[in-house]
Amino acid sequence: MSNYLKSRILAFALCLALSAPVTSLAQAAGSPAGDKIAIVNIQLAIENTNEGKKEVEALQQKFSSRQNALKAQNDEVENLKKELETQGPKLSEEERNNRVKIATEKQKTLQRNYEDFQNDVQQSEQEILNRLGKKMLDVMEKYAKDNGYAMVLDVSNPQTPVLYASPATNITQQLVVAYNTASPVAAPAAKPAARNPAPGGTARPAAAATPKKP
Repeated sequence: MSNYLKSRILAFALCLALSAPVTSLAQAAGSPAGDKIAIVNIQLAIENTNEGKKEVEALQQKFSSRQNALKAQNDEVENLKKELETQGPKLSEEERNNRVKIATEKQKTLQRNYEDFQNDVQQSEQEILNRLGKKMLDVMEKYAKDNGYAMVLDVSNPQTPVLYASPATNITQQLVVAYNTASPVAAPAAKPAARNPAPGGTARPAAAATPKKP
């Protein structure tokens, strides 16, 4: 999953934590409260559902051609700059100015295309977040009520006020299972491991080379 999507999931979880009163989920539903407290990493829960994995794969496929095109554009601009650095002293002033103009125009086009790409990726990721986040919250509420939890605390945020929690109170994996059970989406097909995986793990659509100023 992309870093941006992870950050949006975290922001979504924080927004809920700030807006919702610290009360029992069971009490909020008008039924007797349980007496247990659990923690959950809502970010990991959403990310590891079958639906979450498939959505990320689809997102990568959707934007892969544009990502490759941006890389090609970026490589072209970088090559033009290198040529100017190495050949500049040998060129006439007119030729050098023409090459600078061409490189600058291509740089501006690359920057516009890159910004459009980022905006489109973020819009698609936000749509995924909205759909999966709301469904996960419904699953979490039902799971909490069915299993007698009076409170569920999200520990996705590194700055969480939860200083200690027993591993036995972590229901992240249980929510993933509950979500998958409630969802008709099957697990994505296993992919062969890459021979030379890039640092950071999963490829992400927003990882196109950032345009540099000429």
